[in-house]
Amino acid sequence: SSKGALSRQWHSHQSSALRAFSSLKKASTPTGKPEKIQYFKVYRWDPENPMQAPYLSTYPIDLNDCGPMVLDALIKIKDEQDPTLTFRRSCREGICGSCAMNINGSNTLACLSYIDAQAKTSKIYPLPHMYVLKDLVPDMSNFYEQYKSIEPWLQPGKPKEEGQAEFLQTREDRAKLDGMYECILCACCSTACPSYWWNANTYLGPAVLMQAYRWMQDSRDGATAKRLSQVDDPLKLYRCHTIMNCTKVCPKHLNPGKAIASIKKKLANH
Repeated sequence: SSKGALSRQWHSHQSSALRAFSSLKKASTPTGKPEKIQYFKVYRWDPENPMQAPYLSTYPIDLNDCGPMVLDALIKIKDEQDPTLTFRRSCREGICGSCAMNINGSNTLACLSYIDAQAKTSKIYPLPHMYVLKDLVPDMSNFYEQYKSIEPWLQPGKPKEEGQAEFLQTREDRAKLDGMYECILCACCSTACPSYWWNANTYLGPAVLMQAYRWMQDSRDGATAKRLSQVDDPLKLYRCHTIMNCTKVCPKHLNPGKAIASIKKKLANH
């Protein structure tokens, strides 16, 4: 039966983890240090087996034979224990935002998250309240569509003059973009926001709203009035209740909550 096959597959995953642990115990540690085992409990779900409910797979890792970051552990698991484990990663330097996930209860980037060497276990889930494509890979389609909706590109108020090469701005005007342009669109902030959990189809969320404000603050842009009217909506903007989870979890140490408050203030004075 299909249930029997799924059960056998689940037990196969657990057996492979046990075999990995057995081989880990027998192997000598390359560093010569005593083994320091930590168990990584990783969320698993395969769309090709829709009848199988999501579950956690447990993988033992010797921290003396692993890099310091959670991403190092995930890559080691995929390379040495379970090649079916699926997750996104690219730059390994906190620039691309690909490896955003929920690690031990907090949204962050796996490449910037140090393994807690004192813990016995680490729990890793995909970003919360998003559709999951497979394992640790969330569906970012809605997030990117919302980002597209704010028209995140320069819209000058007038055409370039003859011979003009660039739209220039003062250092003071350029400084107004600091704390916003660094956003890497990892969605850690938006998926930590309870308002976004319950209103993801209508509320734009912290990341997108901060980017909207980034363009409102750009002295080279001439579409501020239009940008304000686009977000002046009870659902797009005012679902924010300043819970500030967004600012707490941002791996780039930005402050989306402040940007949202600044948009509200700008609308009040507009």
